[in-house]
Formats: sequence, C-alpha cells, structure tokens
Amino acid sequence: MRARYTAHTLAKMKFIIDTHHPSSRGDIDAVATEKWAAESEWLGLDIREVDDSTENTTRIEFTARYRDTDKQRHTHHEVGVFEKYHGQWYFRDAEVPEIKQFRRDAPKQGRNDPCACGSGKKYKKCCGQN
Repeated sequence: MRARYTAHTLAKMKFIIDTHHPSSRGDIDAVATEKWAAESEWLGLDIREVDDSTENTTRIEFTARYRDTDKQRHTHHEVGVFEKYHGQWYFRDAEVPEIKQFRRDAPKQGRNDPCACGSGKKYKKCCGQN
C-alpha cells in the first residue's frame, strides 16, 4: 500500500501497473493516471484499518491527501483490496468505505447541567465558556 502511494507521488506508472492484479490491468488508463499523479501535490497517506483475516485477501482502508492543479485540497478515501496471486500481492480492486456512526460513551454535557469539574456552576458558566 505505502509503495503504491509512493509510486503515485513519483508518477512511476510501471510500478503501479506491475502491482495491479493481472486480470484487471487492462482497465487502467495509464496516460491519464500518470498525468494526474504527476500534476498532483501529494500531502500524505493515512492507513486507517487493515483487515488481513483471510490468507489470500487483505483490505486496507486508507486516506490519501493531495492538491490538484487548481491548488484545491482533496482527500481520497477508499478500501483497497489486495489479493495474493502466484505468491505475490497485487492491488485487486477498491471499495467504498463503510461510514461508522459515532456513539458517545457517556451522555453529552448539557449547557445548563452542573459542570463536571465539580465547581458547582452551570457548565455554560464554567468549562463550557469559549
């Protein structure tokens, strides 16, 4: 995953194509991908989650940040599916990541509730002030 990201930052299309699964290499528009990779300013890669629970398939959720030719910042968020084929790992496909809903462990502090710090004041007059 990190090697493919680095290949994008350097616009190394041979590596990108060579690490793409042989069955879907024909789906790559190498000219357009190389142009996009070369013209983008790459800002970072974050690996969010790795699911390697099966022997021959691994799913890696990641975000890659970049700036396009118009200097607009973008975040590319996907789950990359990697498959072992003849003993070698290849990028197989991309999936849309599942959006997980945030759940609080404790109830939200209300503005008019007593402050949790124990001051005896309302939250809005104590720790809730801006």
